[in-house]
Amino acid sequence: MADSMEEKEGKGVSVDAVHSDTVDDVTVSALPEGTLDPVYAAKAHVLNNAIQEIGMGKYQWQLFCVVGFGWASDNLWPVVTSLIFTPITNEFSPQKPPLLSLSQNIGLLFGAMFWGFGCDIFGRRWAFNLTIGITAVFGLIAAGSPNFAAIGVFAALWSVGVGGNLPVDSAIFLEFLPGTHQYLLTVLSVWWAFAQLLATLVAWPLLGYHTCQEGVVCTRSANMGWRYFMIAMGGIAMLMFAIRFLCFTIFESPKYLMGRGRDADAVRVVHEVARRNGKTSPLTLADLQVYDQQGQVHTDASAALHRKLEKLNFTHVRALFASPKLAWSTSLIMVIWAFIGLGFPLYNAFLPYIQATRGAKFGDGSTYITYRDSLIIAVLGIPGAMFGGVLVELPYCGRKGALAASTALTGVFLFASTTALDSNALLGWNCAYNFMSNVMYAVLYGYTPEIFPTKDRGTGNALCATANRVFGIMAPIVAIYANLETAAPVYVSGALFIAAGLLAVLLPFESRGKASM
Repeated sequence: MADSMEEKEGKGVSVDAVHSDTVDDVTVSALPEGTLDPVYAAKAHVLNNAIQEIGMGKYQWQLFCVVGFGWASDNLWPVVTSLIFTPITNEFSPQKPPLLSLSQNIGLLFGAMFWGFGCDIFGRRWAFNLTIGITAVFGLIAAGSPNFAAIGVFAALWSVGVGGNLPVDSAIFLEFLPGTHQYLLTVLSVWWAFAQLLATLVAWPLLGYHTCQEGVVCTRSANMGWRYFMIAMGGIAMLMFAIRFLCFTIFESPKYLMGRGRDADAVRVVHEVARRNGKTSPLTLADLQVYDQQGQVHTDASAALHRKLEKLNFTHVRALFASPKLAWSTSLIMVIWAFIGLGFPLYNAFLPYIQATRGAKFGDGSTYITYRDSLIIAVLGIPGAMFGGVLVELPYCGRKGALAASTALTGVFLFASTTALDSNALLGWNCAYNFMSNVMYAVLYGYTPEIFPTKDRGTGNALCATANRVFGIMAPIVAIYANLETAAPVYVSGALFIAAGLLAVLLPFESRGKASM
């Protein structure tokens, strides 16, 4: 590898020329001249090739599992909030119960911004371990909450940890993943669906048998189920943290190390990953330093600081809107994330409550039936996530088609649920909704990072996550002023999903069969 690079240098091939051979048409047309740091980009390409040569092995599969904990946590804790919403409302009788979901979403927004941008400053390793650790600690403490204000504060605090899981974990996973296995980013959503199943499976006996019934005076002693449930979920998060911290060695990303001017450490990590996979890597320090010899050293600490300052003056944001086509793509995907960010929690956060109140009208609104139905609905999420992984590879469907169809159908099934005349019909429509929404999320999580250039992918992901969380904060505000005992929140949520599905048809880029840059 080193010889080939030196040969290029000897023939007068510039860094820009080497890099231009490695990018697709989308990246080239999107970024104006001089936006990409040519030395940084060329070194990143060398490291990408080294990971590709190592291939998918033991280390990446172990990483798939521990990163899966982060994916699971991202869905587990919002589900936890929705499951404890009804018993907490019955016990504390707050004037505005949706404030619990509002506090959660504020924590998620702060966590996504802090950990997402922070991991570029203090590295991925600490962020990777601390996110789930923080969630576990405050989740366990929340079980002792004496009033509604306390549980709201703890929900915000555990959500600070939850909000950082996807930004940090996706960065780590992608930077160690060979390009031939990018589909695993979609398959990771199986963990997301499994988390919902796990939460409802534990909630069924604990909340089903230790929760006040609707319409009766609710005391703490008769309503201990949600506290037991919080201890169980906090314990599971603590176990995840222990496995990550004690049983798995997470290496710092080679590209992060290279960006900090630590080329030797980057090469060492690549060789260690190869060793754990039972292979060897031909990568040498000279393969990276050959670009420094051209007098364009841009990967030391001062250059890293310069790149951080560039982010503050929106260089990376402007790059995502540098051409009309890329600006259209970036704007559309942000709006789609925003609509889903409002529609999904507006319905899901209050789903058990809706089931309980509507079930009572049908004559079977017991807590046991409510949480049993939640478990049945959750089971459908796992095949939904797996089906999404298959759908994105179909020639006549691809990412765009799968995203558009699954998102629109999610809204259609929500509208259909308002026609239910008994609890079994309501359960059936909700099962269809959960299956399709898991297809949607599996595709969305895989497609979004693929349509951003590498240099600006973090910024693009941050913009989408921010749009999602900001609109997520609006969901409980809407719920406060809408009657949850009517179909109004369902109609609003369904309309947002259908609108997002129609917008997905207009996305200009199809990434199926193409390596992300």
